[in-house]
Amino acid sequence: MTSTDNGVEAGRTVQVGDREIFYTEAGTGRAVVLLHGGGPGASGLSNYSRNIEAMARRFRVIVPDMPGYGRSAKRIDRSDPFGDLAASVGGLLDALGIERAHLVGNSYGGAAALRLAMDRPEKADRLILMGPGGVGTTRALPTAGLNALLSYYTGSGPSREKLAAFVREYLVHDASAISEDLIDTRYRASLDPEVVANPPLRRPSGPGALRTLWRMDFTRDPRLSTITHPTLVLWGADDRVNRPSGAAMLAERMPNCDVYMAAGTGHWVQWERAELFNDLAASFLAESR
Repeated sequence: MTSTDNGVEAGRTVQVGDREIFYTEAGTGRAVVLLHGGGPGASGLSNYSRNIEAMARRFRVIVPDMPGYGRSAKRIDRSDPFGDLAASVGGLLDALGIERAHLVGNSYGGAAALRLAMDRPEKADRLILMGPGGVGTTRALPTAGLNALLSYYTGSGPSREKLAAFVREYLVHDASAISEDLIDTRYRASLDPEVVANPPLRRPSGPGALRTLWRMDFTRDPRLSTITHPTLVLWGADDRVNRPSGAAMLAERMPNCDVYMAAGTGHWVQWERAELFNDLAASFLAESR
């Protein structure tokens, strides 16, 4: 891999099972894996553009595109999406020869981190979860933000207007912080023909839909209370995609879980409150076991 101007590697693809996973990395030290959210046009680098350089000063930062997104393979197991994502992250660590890593996940990526800590606890060190998915999402009607995410590829299909509305109304509290360039970049990425034909994140349907929904709700999984990894939950108080009430539930169920509720912040804590996130993450991950 070659380095870019900000020290982030240009990236490469590795084989994980029968899929190719693309990742970039920067820095040296204990491994930290940054797992992105599941919105249209998402990728590792775009979701963590304000965090990688700061974290790479102290850690080896690995930023994959998860299956279904960016430059990784687009196929995903729809009967157990979070389990499939977790398997791909664990497989990536295996392929890179990393025995154990800190896991940082936003939304969809937070769900992948939680599931990996359940399925292969030996692969996870500390966890940082920002508005993670799968926290009681099947016990109430979907939020407006989740509906907007799930309907992006349905109806009239993807459009720049739908993408802009989703990002500005649901990912952040302060829409003025979102540039036209950011919208353009995410919109172009959302038009990948493979993704349009087979969106990675959509409502479960068919005979196995109920079972899939149960698998995607960690509050129904007794293993949640067995996750003893030190965990920091960061949640935007104004999150309109995943309900902030999930933070208290995780603190109650997980035996070693701290919570920070960020005022005036939406779903994208690591981007909208980058300085706060970078400071908290570096401090938390640097603590001794």
